[in-house]
Amino acid sequence: MTELKGSKTENNLLEAFAGESQANRKYLAFADKADAEGHKQIARLFRAAAAAETVHAHAHLRVLGGIRSTRENLQEAISGETHEFVNMYPQMIKDASSEGFDPALRSFSFANTVEKVHAELYQKAFDNLGSNQDVDYYVCRVCGNTIEGEPHGPCPVCQAGQVAFFKVD
Repeated sequence: MTELKGSKTENNLLEAFAGESQANRKYLAFADKADAEGHKQIARLFRAAAAAETVHAHAHLRVLGGIRSTRENLQEAISGETHEFVNMYPQMIKDASSEGFDPALRSFSFANTVEKVHAELYQKAFDNLGSNQDVDYYVCRVCGNTIEGEPHGPCPVCQAGQVAFFKVD
């Protein structure tokens, strides 16, 4: 068998993974909008297609060898989240600020803050790997802030009310 690393097929798998992943997120957003407009059947269709896109993305990632042990997956997650809040988002924040795109600045700033939270949560999980702690996680619908345990008060990142948080199962 030919080596996947550096091949056109590897590049195609990476592109397909990115495309399927983006389609999943986009279709879920479309489903929420369809629901809000009272189009329940169309919302279900968008969710079904989003689920199919997830199947495709996971298959591509498996072929790429991108799913490893939980320990390795946590290390990759820590690295990725750290890259985002140290390198990626600060430049995006700077660009949006200098160009005067306030909605993008707000979006990037929230994400930047929350990516650091994610890195810390992943690090904590890595440090406690094998202890099987039972922790509930809640996510803010406004900024994506992720917390352990039930929220007690407004979101510390975006100041949205406690009701903005939902439990992740």
